[in-house]
Amino acid sequence: MQKPFAITLDVGSSLANHTGSWRNARPVYVDRLPPCNHQCPAGENIQAWLFHAESGDYEQAWRKLVEDNPFPAIMGRVCYHSCEGACNRGKVDAPVGINSVEHFLGDEAISQGWKFAPPQASTGKKVLVVGAGASGLSAAYHLACLGHQVTVQEAGPLPGGMMRFGIPKYRLPRQVLDAEVRRIVDLGVTIEYNTKVANVLESKQSGGFDAVFLAVGAHIAKRAYIPAGDSAKVLDAVSVLRSMEGEDQPMLGRRVVVYGGGNTAIDVARTAKRLGATEAIIVYRRTREKMPAHDFEVEEALQEGVMIKWLSTIKQAGESSITVEKMALDEKGFPQPTGEFETLEADSVVLALGQDVDLSLIEGVPGLTVDDGVVQVDNRMMTGHAGIFAGGDMVPAERNVTVAIGHGKKAARNIDAWLQGLEPVATVKHEIATFDKLNTWYYSDAPKTVRPVLDIIRRQSTFDEVQGGLDETNALFEARRCLSCGNCFECDNCYGVCPDNAVIKHGPGKGFDFNLDYCKGCGICVAECPCGAIKMVPEEI
Repeated sequence: MQKPFAITLDVGSSLANHTGSWRNARPVYVDRLPPCNHQCPAGENIQAWLFHAESGDYEQAWRKLVEDNPFPAIMGRVCYHSCEGACNRGKVDAPVGINSVEHFLGDEAISQGWKFAPPQASTGKKVLVVGAGASGLSAAYHLACLGHQVTVQEAGPLPGGMMRFGIPKYRLPRQVLDAEVRRIVDLGVTIEYNTKVANVLESKQSGGFDAVFLAVGAHIAKRAYIPAGDSAKVLDAVSVLRSMEGEDQPMLGRRVVVYGGGNTAIDVARTAKRLGATEAIIVYRRTREKMPAHDFEVEEALQEGVMIKWLSTIKQAGESSITVEKMALDEKGFPQPTGEFETLEADSVVLALGQDVDLSLIEGVPGLTVDDGVVQVDNRMMTGHAGIFAGGDMVPAERNVTVAIGHGKKAARNIDAWLQGLEPVATVKHEIATFDKLNTWYYSDAPKTVRPVLDIIRRQSTFDEVQGGLDETNALFEARRCLSCGNCFECDNCYGVCPDNAVIKHGPGKGFDFNLDYCKGCGICVAECPCGAIKMVPEEI
């Protein structure tokens, strides 16, 4: 029951403090963390750059994106976009095509010749980055933006690391990779090629560097003991993919068997088909459900004619054939040998069993700890030796390009703080904007835009890019499917529905406030906010 007006007058001091005796709770505007942002290993502010993209301001969208990730054209092609798996729109119809819009923005930046803004001032500090892969170049970019002098020392002849030597051209065209690396070099970063760091402390001292970021990729192929005759052709996947960057392509033969179940195994099998193999067979010891390769890559491989023998393992390799043993799952779901064998014709066998990192450059470094083949780091990405940081394949984490880019950014910001004698960079994350906080009845169905795919004949015979990009019309449509989860986009719903005229509108880009002298705490604004940017909090009397 509404309280008498006289009682309201008696609490004038409360009114002055914006409390009201007629309310149990008051509305407040909040900034919740969109689930896509929360999921992104590179730490992109996805919702923010989508906001600019949906208004057609593509350059501003790109500039917002590259505050966190310098490789949008690359990531639009090779990222496995876990952000889309977390997207709330997926519970309405289909997730926003975040990765496809990023692809468009990256290509648009290359086409338009957009450059990074130069750093405001030089700090006078020098940082050595070891390795010109995704993590190393990400760190170099962010360090340069912070005003540090950065030198990247790369053991190979070209930049990109596993982006170049582990991802085939049909997934990542080299002109795209080169364009985005060139932009980092134009920022002032020096890359010294064919420069292998043998001892990190000696390189640090001789170069007069104030800090080091280690970003050596996993280029050493793991081996498995397979009895093989002298004439058997057994190769490793890393060497095969690396040799694709040279003039002499690998001679795999007409019948190629790939041993393994990860994305690298898929890439090698698809590469073999493009090199002319009539048969490319993947032998994997477990079931498809347990295969670590991403499902969409498995599907693309099957479409291109790659065959997969599940629950199988190679027991022996000969000159022109291999012996395969069939496996069966036990009661716990683990594969066990059955004693049943079959022979497969094979001109070559390619082992795709994972990779290790060459850690010889850190031998004897005081305080630095290695466990299970990876370097241990703290929450700053710093090793046990002060001033030496590490990331990417070198540290305990999932090994993919997106994670590596995130490591480079995090390390760069903590290197900057360490050089200034500041505390580690703290990341404050807001409450996640879960689906239950949205009011999706305001959104009409808008089916996800499907990116074009190269026809199957050309996919089997050329290294042309398989996955195409969106045009401007499609990219604009896709960006506008974003629900702006948890953050006000000034739709004016609260302003229009408030029965007490308690919402104060400050103008475009300036948001809203509540006049709590008028608000009775009915909560209609919360119920009618499409993106969940308002919540009710208990009143303090």
